[in-house]
Amino acid sequence: MKKHRYIPMTEQDQSDMLATIGADSVEELFSDIPESIQYNGTMPMSEALSEPELLKHMSELAERNAHFEQNPCFLGAGIYDHHIPVVINHMISRSEFYTAYTPYQPEISQGELQAIFEFQSYICELTDMKVANASMYDGATALAEAAALASGATRRKRIIVSKAVHPEAREILQTTAHGLGLEIVEVGFSNGVTNIDELKSSINEDTAAVLIQSPNFFGCIEDVRSIEPLVHEKKALLALSVNPLSLGLLESPGKLGADIVVGDAQPLGIPAALGGPTCGFFAVTEKLMRRIPGRVVGQTTDTDGKRGFVLTLQAREQHIRREKATSNICSNQALLALCASIYMSTMGKVGMQEVAQLNLNKSHYAAKQFSESGKLAFNAPFFNEFVVKLPEGTDVKTVNSKLIEKGYIGGFDLGYSYPELKGHMLLAVTERRTKDEIDGFIHELEEII
Repeated sequence: MKKHRYIPMTEQDQSDMLATIGADSVEELFSDIPESIQYNGTMPMSEALSEPELLKHMSELAERNAHFEQNPCFLGAGIYDHHIPVVINHMISRSEFYTAYTPYQPEISQGELQAIFEFQSYICELTDMKVANASMYDGATALAEAAALASGATRRKRIIVSKAVHPEAREILQTTAHGLGLEIVEVGFSNGVTNIDELKSSINEDTAAVLIQSPNFFGCIEDVRSIEPLVHEKKALLALSVNPLSLGLLESPGKLGADIVVGDAQPLGIPAALGGPTCGFFAVTEKLMRRIPGRVVGQTTDTDGKRGFVLTLQAREQHIRREKATSNICSNQALLALCASIYMSTMGKVGMQEVAQLNLNKSHYAAKQFSESGKLAFNAPFFNEFVVKLPEGTDVKTVNSKLIEKGYIGGFDLGYSYPELKGHMLLAVTERRTKDEIDGFIHELEEII
């Protein structure tokens, strides 16, 4: 079996190639490398495998991983286990979509351009904003770009961000700020939401933007109506990072007065895939349209009056003078944006509301089981994530190791990112979790602790 290798190169092929280039052996090709620095011996790896043997081996390795179909998942923290309608994989597997690249030539890219246009339209409707771009790399990148846009629009350098914003997004923000010379001011939280008093005292005439996430990293819903006037009173911009699925129930950011709305579309039909890739979205008011990063696809008509699509706005430095560019974001997540578009199209308005309601109901059912034991860390309103305080001295990492032995993927250890929350676990409960799974998880967790 091993004679039939899955790499189609025979010994005769090798001999023919060596004869063509005038070499006697493969080793001769490396004769210029001194023997003193050559590796002499056999590399510590297995022998060559046939294709059937390799497939079996890789399948065995894959089965060692804990996965959502085998282990009920209560881990969120930015990547969630949501239902993915089967039509999504069917559609994105079409070659005209998964092989499509940047649609520079509209005459041969109408399908791809329309798909992007539909994504933009869905995001605008979902967020109640005027303009959305063709997508960003992910939600964290989008938040950093929001800070850059705000600085350019206001000609100010001070960016205020809540510590309740995803810690990885804040790290990316810090990296971006370093290159742009921005001052990042972090505001603390109280009872799981941004400390309003501290925020109010931090905003001044030098503030370009205030960055808030709602639902935030702890799953809590921020009081955006109270934050908005504080921001606009100083003529700063309000940038909101949102979970798109939560907008099936919550008031839209546009109606709450947001100037910039960003987020990650992963909950909309995009698989967790070991943490990525995902797809960020970016929407703004009409006033900020020409400062939007990336590209915007627009609808037009051709010379025959037929509907068509083109790249309308492109702010990257490759297309316009570098000093006029608003961003160096060079591409977009068209295939994953298509996943989100198909999801929103499949679910429709009613479906989005129903899924959001299921997330809310199931997470609150789970939280109630803990609250009866007095273990919830915060009592602020939440969507589908909440924080549980484990007994004093309990190690979250150890608890999660024991949970996986019981067949459950546990929550996020907040002590990694928030030392003051050591011993706290962030739990996510999505529409995929059944009552039996929730009850079983809580039972095993309480047995462990």
